[in-house]
Amino acid sequence: MRKMWGCGIAAAAVLVTGAAAPAVAAVAADRGPARVTGWAEFVLPYGQDNDVRSFAFDARAVPYSRPIPVEGGEQGSPADAAGTVRVAHYVAEQNITVRFEAAVDCLITSPGHATLTAIVTRADKEARDFVGKRVGFSVQDGGRHGDRVGFSWSASADQDENGQWGESRIGTCLAPAAFATVSRGGYTVRHAELTPPPHA
Repeated sequence: MRKMWGCGIAAAAVLVTGAAAPAVAAVAADRGPARVTGWAEFVLPYGQDNDVRSFAFDARAVPYSRPIPVEGGEQGSPADAAGTVRVAHYVAEQNITVRFEAAVDCLITSPGHATLTAIVTRADKEARDFVGKRVGFSVQDGGRHGDRVGFSWSASADQDENGQWGESRIGTCLAPAAFATVSRGGYTVRHAELTPPPHA
């Protein structure tokens, strides 16, 4: 099953900065934190097969909610996030569907785009070696132009200290560009700017 997974987010307006900035901030606050939601199947641009792959996202920003025990990390990160990612892969050759779930730990957005990571918490036996690992996703909310997704375990590799190639370690909020086209379903990215740390 490892092979399966290997194949397997106006100039005029700029001039009015003094009055516009508070209004923009207020609108962003009204909209709430950054979020990625939706379910979709997608088509790989390489290794075409009869498999059916889908991701479901329910991720939201929760800034400065995950303090880490390193210098400067006591308050957490502006990209801290929570939520769930559900992955399903129907393997046509074996007529089985392999699923795993992951807990979101990081989310960064820009208008129409998102990058998020999550740590796998549960997996079917065919993907049990994913449990405990961080995986990365990218989402492009293209509206009428179509959505796209990307994911780390199919497009990333790394070398260890001995120069041996293998699976990459994925840091928080790291993922490749959204390289796969959505064929059914869709995603919504709600953008919000990263915020400064809370006052002590």
